[in-house]
Amino acid sequence: MPRPNAAQLAYGSATVVFSTVALLLLSRTTTALGIVVISAAGLLLGLLVTVTMPVHRKAAAPAPAPPLPRNDEIRVPAAPVGAGVDTRIGS
Repeated sequence: MPRPNAAQLAYGSATVVFSTVALLLLSRTTTALGIVVISAAGLLLGLLVTVTMPVHRKAAAPAPAPPLPRNDEIRVPAAPVGAGVDTRIGS
């Protein structure tokens, strides 16, 4: 398994802290066993977030474009049709 990057560690740590605090506040537990179980659940949730977060890797350099076929003929653009001709009817 590759090492997690900084973003993965930050999101995982934030998930552990916020989920543990939220679960402790919602459950209102005061026993040691309840606190241990909720803390373990927060750690597992943070680990799950860290592992499943997508990793952005540097994109590989694009392959060079194949050379264009050589074209020896010179193309001259044709004159536009109707250029300079008055096409109005009547008058």
